[in-house]
Amino acid sequence: MSVIYLLLTISIIVAILFFIAFIYSVKTGQFDDSYTPSVRMLFDDELVKEKQEKSTLD
Repeated sequence: MSVIYLLLTISIIVAILFFIAFIYSVKTGQFDDSYTPSVRMLFDDELVKEKQEKSTLD
């Protein structure tokens, strides 16, 4: 039974360490996307479809 308490304690400590590492990496900008803005101008623009109105001359 003591092994369960030991493993539970170790797993909680490891989870807390991973959470702290994740928060640190987010705060220091590790997940900032610096590549997409430079190639965004190469993406095709979406086509704007204009409705064609029927012109009726009376």
